[in-house]
Amino acid sequence: MAHQHPYHLVDQSPWPLTGAISGLMMTSGLVLWFHTNSTLLLALGFVLLITTMINWWRDIVREATFQGAHTAVVENGLRYGMILFITSEVCFFFAFFWAFFHSSLAPAVEIGVSWPPTGITAINPFLVPLLNTAVLLSSGVTITWSHHSILAGNRTEAVQALFLTVALGIYFTILQAWEYYDSPFTIADSVYGSTFFVATGFHGLHVIIGTTFLLVCLFRLINFHFSAHHHFGFEAAAWYWDFVDVVVAFSLYMHIWWGS
Repeated sequence: MAHQHPYHLVDQSPWPLTGAISGLMMTSGLVLWFHTNSTLLLALGFVLLITTMINWWRDIVREATFQGAHTAVVENGLRYGMILFITSEVCFFFAFFWAFFHSSLAPAVEIGVSWPPTGITAINPFLVPLLNTAVLLSSGVTITWSHHSILAGNRTEAVQALFLTVALGIYFTILQAWEYYDSPFTIADSVYGSTFFVATGFHGLHVIIGTTFLLVCLFRLINFHFSAHHHFGFEAAAWYWDFVDVVVAFSLYMHIWWGS
């Protein structure tokens, strides 16, 4: 039914429910995996999550690109929503940084009154961590290049720059996995290992999410879904990626350089 206002009244959708169910299945599946070594529930939850993502994003792309539901007023609301989401993510990581500084500035007697704790060999900050930081900060340059290319109407350069950004995101994830594999300590090694792996692990998860976000934008860009005046999906991904870049800079300084 046609309406006489610029707001988007969404249709009923099953995807929020299936997304919540997949989250419950994955978290429950992780617990079962840890205790019984069974990965069936985790795998089923992951499959349901991927199915939900594909179908939900398909609906949103259709609304934004083909139905014209994302008017200027709706996009303005989406911008506020994305800003508030990134603000909540800042608070999320602030908790990890607080835990790190609380433990490192005043090390407890139980860990030898030293940081790193007695018996723990820290990772060299000038090897893989420094390379990883350079890779992710370089991706910040390429995502900005892609954005300016979209604004200038240069679709070829926009696609090339966005492809480079996705490739650098994947490369970062591979390097972080290598760094974890070669780490001389584990998450079970006192508060040092806990704060390091939880903070850098969640950051790595955000990189994977951001890379997926950008991969969807790359698909949309190739299929002419963005224009110089209508590309908020790309802008939201770029904002998120810039946030990830800032977090990795703080993470290198605090967990790797300061921690060593």
